[in-house]
Amino acid sequence: MAGGCDLKVLGVWTSPFVIRVRIVLNLKGLAYEYVEEDLGNKSDLLLGSNPVHKSVPVLLHGDRPINESQVIIQYIDEVWAGSGPSILPSDAYERAVARFWAAYVDDKVGSAWAGMLFRCKNEEERAAAVARAGEALDTLEGALVECGKGKPFFGGDGIGFVDVVLGGYLGWFAAIDRIIGRKLIDPARTPLLAAWAERFRAADAAKGVVPDDVDKVLAFLQTLLAIGSMKK
Repeated sequence: MAGGCDLKVLGVWTSPFVIRVRIVLNLKGLAYEYVEEDLGNKSDLLLGSNPVHKSVPVLLHGDRPINESQVIIQYIDEVWAGSGPSILPSDAYERAVARFWAAYVDDKVGSAWAGMLFRCKNEEERAAAVARAGEALDTLEGALVECGKGKPFFGGDGIGFVDVVLGGYLGWFAAIDRIIGRKLIDPARTPLLAAWAERFRAADAAKGVVPDDVDKVLAFLQTLLAIGSMKK
């Protein structure tokens, strides 16, 4: 297995941004050390490796830190091009399309995710964030057809860039389902996306990385909210 002792990921186990990086490392068959960070007491290693944002994930390749999850994924795909499947398409236009949809996921789905869990002050604001997420997921149902061309994933036959970016949120989506009392990815509304989510969760690279214990995720949410309130 490539990678090894010169690869280290600083992260938090529920972070969709950390999860996507770990899945890509698994897809590539790269060995790495995972270091769980305490966001209430960030390590000197994290603060020194990401002094601008002071956030996870950070990929340490030897003594060189790489920050921001989408940047990290593209770095891994380029440096270890000969290991495992390509995460981004080889065709320049298809790469551009994948980058567009990945940016859309974090812009629309990511902002709604934050709104549903961390930024809403009341149930009305949460409901508005849920509606925004639903609209974005409707759009991604069409993107799955466009990018996947009838195949199982946005990346075609295998997991690609858009898959890992969206798939990182799936553990939180299950927790949100519990909070709102219905499925955020509704099989009746977005059947292709619902089937995609099941396939993604079942992939070997996602097992043990995408959280599947809803109670544990919801308990950790309270920890994150407490950390956030201490900073206000």
